[in-house]
Amino acid sequence: MTARIRVMIVDDHLMVRRGLATFLGAAQDLELVGEAASAAEAVRLCNEIRPDVVLMDLRLPDMDGTAATHLIRQAHPNIQVIAVTSSQEDELVSAALRAGAVGYLLKDVGVTGLGDAIRAAKAGRPTLAPEATQALLRQARGQAVHGETLTDRKREVLTLMVKGLSNAQIADQLVLSRSTVNFHVSNVLSKLDAASRTAAVSIALRQRLVE
Repeated sequence: MTARIRVMIVDDHLMVRRGLATFLGAAQDLELVGEAASAAEAVRLCNEIRPDVVLMDLRLPDMDGTAATHLIRQAHPNIQVIAVTSSQEDELVSAALRAGAVGYLLKDVGVTGLGDAIRAAKAGRPTLAPEATQALLRQARGQAVHGETLTDRKREVLTLMVKGLSNAQIADQLVLSRSTVNFHVSNVLSKLDAASRTAAVSIALRQRLVE
């Protein structure tokens, strides 16, 4: 049996935590391993219990969730963080992704969407709410464009990265070896000056590098 994905909830509202906990309890492949009502508590618990995925509210009483995300990702690169918030502010979206969040969801996300995002996060694949994608596109106006040196093949790879495909899936789709895809992905990150796949996707969406 495949190990369940270990999830921690960070939100200062008890009812929100209870709702998320109920959902996690009903999913056979997900396990709630911790809850935190503040950023400091979230950072401390991540050090202790090492969850696979953190559902992070961005409006916390002691520190904003982007700062907590940055601290968690710095200390534990294998822990994935999904921002789950009611805010659609353009700058908050990009700030969360720059801090290392692998996903950005609004709190009205359905249970299916949340479950899929958690599973994608465990695999290192980004999930963005449509509103977050639109925010990134709006920020593209007036910004310098990266990617002039991307070859057609690398643009194909970047397009599939934006769609959330893993390297293995990209290899199957483009009929390439995995080592070749790994090389292309690494090269795309370098060309875009992106520290991660999520950052590359963020840049691609903001600057309309792919259709």
